[in-house]
Amino acid sequence: MSKNKGYLSLVLHAHLPFVRHPEHDNFLEERWLYEAITETYIPLIKQFEELHQNEVDYKLTVSLSPTLISMLTDELLQQRYIDYLDRLIGLTNSEVDRTSDQPQMNQTARMYLDKFKEAKEIFIGWYNKDLIAAFKEFQELGYLELIVCGATHGYLPLMEEYPEAVRAQIELAVNTYKQYFDRKPKGIWLPECGYYPGLDKILADYNLRFFILDTHGLLYATPRPKYGAFAPVYTESGVAAFGRDNQSSEKVWSAEEGYPGDHNYREYYRDIGFDLSFDYLQPYIQQEVRVNTGLKYYKITGEDSNLQEKELYNYQKALDRAKIHAEDFIQQQIEQIEKLNDLMDRKPMITAPYDAELFGHWWYEGPNFLNYLIRKLDNDQEVIELISPVEYLKEYPENQVCEPPMCSWGANGYNDVWVEDSNAWIYRHLHQAADKMIELATDYEEPDSLTERALNQAARELLLAQSSDWAFIMKTDTMVEYAVKRTKSHIHRFFNLYNQIKMDDLDVDWLEELEYKDNIFSEIDYRVYSEEY
Repeated sequence: MSKNKGYLSLVLHAHLPFVRHPEHDNFLEERWLYEAITETYIPLIKQFEELHQNEVDYKLTVSLSPTLISMLTDELLQQRYIDYLDRLIGLTNSEVDRTSDQPQMNQTARMYLDKFKEAKEIFIGWYNKDLIAAFKEFQELGYLELIVCGATHGYLPLMEEYPEAVRAQIELAVNTYKQYFDRKPKGIWLPECGYYPGLDKILADYNLRFFILDTHGLLYATPRPKYGAFAPVYTESGVAAFGRDNQSSEKVWSAEEGYPGDHNYREYYRDIGFDLSFDYLQPYIQQEVRVNTGLKYYKITGEDSNLQEKELYNYQKALDRAKIHAEDFIQQQIEQIEKLNDLMDRKPMITAPYDAELFGHWWYEGPNFLNYLIRKLDNDQEVIELISPVEYLKEYPENQVCEPPMCSWGANGYNDVWVEDSNAWIYRHLHQAADKMIELATDYEEPDSLTERALNQAARELLLAQSSDWAFIMKTDTMVEYAVKRTKSHIHRFFNLYNQIKMDDLDVDWLEELEYKDNIFSEIDYRVYSEEY
């Protein structure tokens, strides 16, 4: 068995919408960030550090969205996360006492207590509250290839009519990346893997060398790619497109057919936040409604078991299953590469992109699965090598030229998720706002300092309204009221600013309030929207 017959590229997309509410002491939706830090980002960082200490060689590609970067580096949210952790540790201490006469639950409670204390040590002791510094460190050590995403995860195929708005999403993302990582990004995770013909020209303008597509986005390119999804293609502008491999994705994505549905893994949907007395929980969650606490004592159990029939979770047995699944994943990729090796004039490339939050938040044992997978790839086989897309392009600089169609990932593979009955109403407002922002940027070339602040804030409000997360939430019918409110709020703020700018009658106090609340992109320059830019 000769060494390295093919490559595997694991791509993790870390993103959350910008949620920051300084006007409230304990805002419910800010918990999205705190849960992701505790269950995904810190566990991944811990695994990266352990692999480094053990001198394990690996390469992962990780996209960090600008909205996530902004939140992870925000002092207010950093302190609020510490407060959240302290309350969680307090609750877990109480749980250790409450379950003292239930040995298996008590063991799980103690496991959680150790993990939450460790999370606080990593967050404060290791990285001084700055997790972006952790990702930067592992990139500089050569383990990670960090790539960029759209500024606010705006869904680009539905902005095609306004190329200035697309350009703003890309330029602000690239500038944010350079601000925090002291280098230029080499690739981009297109929000929702959304592509349209011609988008590659804007990517090329910013020297972005590659992007990721869902499988059909590559397979239905014109002409049809010779190697399917197992090698990249170049667009006419020279930017490479890599296609998702269905087999590797299904094994990790699917709760029905993939590993996360194993009956020994932790059950996400049964949480003490809905099992125990609200009076007992309230001092620790400080909410007026029940919420997930992260303390879950039950495993998935059986296919037909309802939440009340779940059996108790055993963390060690779950980790044992993660090892077995890592071995199975590798064997399946080896078999796939062995089959492809004789059919191609180059080593096949298996591209496996996932939402980072799958690992830990949704699939609790996911970070351990990745750790086992990376170790076994490094030590126990010689067929597959982990690689980043840009490294593959260095080895194979000549690739077929094709034009992918308009496409995305998500249900039905095109625009279905982001424009349908529940959310189609937002686009006439987003398009009108984009048109007005282009007008402002083109007409106001040299404004006075106050007007320039208002123009920059108008750009922020448009960008925040464009987040694809709001349309997705409306489609999936979760937290719909919040998504609708955020969309309407940013659109209303934009048009109020537009009118005040045009009338030369700025409300300075209100502008300062918006700058404090929606403080993303401190270095923004509204002129990116200008037709003359």
